[in-house]
Amino acid sequence: MSDGISAKTKGRMALLMAIVTIIGFGVLIVRLFNIQVVNGEDYQYRATQQQLREIEISASRGDIYDRNGNIIAKSATAWTVVLSPVTIKEEKKELLATGLSEILDVDKKTVREAADKDTSYWVVKRKVEREVAEEVIAFVNENKITGVSCTEDIKRYYPYGSFASATIGFTNMDNSGAYGIEAYYEKILAGNSGKIVSAKNAKGGNMPFKHEMMYESEDGNSLVLTIDETIQHYLDKNLEIAVKEHNVGNGAMAIAYAIKTGELLGVSVKPDFDPNTPQAITDEATLALLATLEGEEYTKAVQQAQFRQWRNKAISDPYEPGSVFKIITLASALEEGIVNTGNVFGCTDAGVTIQGQTITCWKRGGHGQQTLSEIVQHSCNPAFVNIGQMVGVNKFRKYFEAFGLMETTGVDLPGEAGSIYHSDSVFGNIELASSSIGQSFKVTGLQLISAVSAAVGGGYLYEPYIVKSVIDSEGNVVEEYEPTLRRQVISEETSKVVAEMCEGVVTLGSGKLAYVPGYRIGGKTGTAEKLDKNYAEGEEKYALSFLGFAPIDDPEIAILVVLDEPEEANYGSIIAAPVVGAIMSDVLPYLGIEPQYTEEEQAAGNSKVPDVIGELVHDAHADVRNSYLTVNVVGTGATVVRQVPEAGTTVSKWSTVILYTEEGDAVEEGVVPNVVGLNVKDANDMLAAAGFSMEIIAEDPEADNLVAVAQTPEGDTALAEGNVVAVEFEVKKEDQ
Repeated sequence: MSDGISAKTKGRMALLMAIVTIIGFGVLIVRLFNIQVVNGEDYQYRATQQQLREIEISASRGDIYDRNGNIIAKSATAWTVVLSPVTIKEEKKELLATGLSEILDVDKKTVREAADKDTSYWVVKRKVEREVAEEVIAFVNENKITGVSCTEDIKRYYPYGSFASATIGFTNMDNSGAYGIEAYYEKILAGNSGKIVSAKNAKGGNMPFKHEMMYESEDGNSLVLTIDETIQHYLDKNLEIAVKEHNVGNGAMAIAYAIKTGELLGVSVKPDFDPNTPQAITDEATLALLATLEGEEYTKAVQQAQFRQWRNKAISDPYEPGSVFKIITLASALEEGIVNTGNVFGCTDAGVTIQGQTITCWKRGGHGQQTLSEIVQHSCNPAFVNIGQMVGVNKFRKYFEAFGLMETTGVDLPGEAGSIYHSDSVFGNIELASSSIGQSFKVTGLQLISAVSAAVGGGYLYEPYIVKSVIDSEGNVVEEYEPTLRRQVISEETSKVVAEMCEGVVTLGSGKLAYVPGYRIGGKTGTAEKLDKNYAEGEEKYALSFLGFAPIDDPEIAILVVLDEPEEANYGSIIAAPVVGAIMSDVLPYLGIEPQYTEEEQAAGNSKVPDVIGELVHDAHADVRNSYLTVNVVGTGATVVRQVPEAGTTVSKWSTVILYTEEGDAVEEGVVPNVVGLNVKDANDMLAAAGFSMEIIAEDPEADNLVAVAQTPEGDTALAEGNVVAVEFEVKKEDQ
């Protein structure tokens, strides 16, 4: 037997090895073909991803301005504090957690647990201010802690806090618009982020700069709004006070609307929130309720409260408008020629019965015989029900639609709701009766003010809008928005009659508390029972409102105030009209609308300051206005706790009375100007501008050519603002 391997065996082994080699190379070739050809693009992409690092360059979000160029929202640099846990030394972790929790106001336990994670990136806190970021850097440097960095970020700021917050909205942590204008105009404001793409070496480090490519970010454009910062502040302050005065349970809203263009000059919603910290609940009653809850119940209640305070009640919450809607009923009937100024209507205690259902008047015993103007002034329900029946189902519905109340307004804001109205199939005479007085259907506040503005502003229905223009980072106008006329609903002649009848509401009727001396204001009260909720007997809830507009001869601005579920079931004429009057007393002079005084108002002379301490602020405001004096309210309390000058003080007409609403409000001190040698008007204007009231001392305060010859205190004297300067006047002699 041979000891070696036979030639035959060697041949077989060689053949086997050749086969194995061929098969192996075949598999390898197939594998390479699969990698390079079939899945080449996919593997190339994966390799690129492993070899490249992308760093995003945030785009600067565009600013938001009011119509006068005041910044409402802006973006600025902030920082994100980041940990790289895998590089933090064990002995430094506890110190790190303690320090960051104190500096950043974050949970220490969370930071300590993060420091043990097997990762190179963990965010401690975003949107950190420069000063805080610098404190973090100083802390880690001082304690020689590795693995902590501050990366540049963008943060949104709202300089005016809760100013128009439900309308402006806010941004989320990713700097994207979450609500309001911020969300609606996201594409315009956001811009486009850039990035830096750099190659990495095998250890994960960056390659030299020659392997780096930058794609520049494109900043967002800015918006110029129709909102006027000053008018918005008037709305916010007065609405906040009104909510406190009447313990309003379901929120409140106020809208200032440019009648001739559809521009929104201001939109206020209460309760509101600070868009700098939108998650924080601000309503005191809600906070008190939350304090009683725990666990899931608490979490759910917080979320509901947040959504509620972010909601824009003026455009998202339809409500029954009540008697304010009678302006639309009146306009429709006048346009159709069904009624005219010569008509007389009867109103008795029996009311009016339609198909077995009786609607009575709010006034016990009724109003008796009334003219058309008087039923508007008295807001007489039976008379308006009869007018509605005269208009008829079809025509009434036609005008309801023509005034834009069956569709959304098209305003450039998110979340707009439409009306809730009777369908054709169920709209009969009973539904017509309730609709004619503003009950049994719902519209939004914006729908209503738009429709009424058309009824009193020449008959022209405009599309409401809130953005005037878009501008780039250089201040160049990219796009400009113009008023959009939807249609003319009624004639200018009819509209003029409607406006003049609404003036009677303020001068002679239920809206007297909205009167501002020197101005022709029209309006309509609204007291709407909320019929869609089942309340216990005696616990009915109401939405009380007043819509005012001015001036009557050429309407420019309309203001709607709605107080939803005030504590006392009163009338819109009692609690809402004074709020609109107070707003109008500030807004009309601000807009440069000249007063048109009656002879009595125009005559020079003195007035006595009324005693308003202890009164609700808006009631006091009306009392002072009706004494031919102007008002300055300090604070946002519900009642007057102090007044300057004191009650009974004699001052010249149109002097300013300061009403303090909170204890401890500081009294400013000023310097009395020298008015000797000036006439009555100029002396009063100079003293008023300096914060003082004036008392006229003269034999005949209404005489012509009066000139100041002495004053007490003298010029350049320090005096608390609001106090009285007695000025002695004499008739100017011809040679003077």
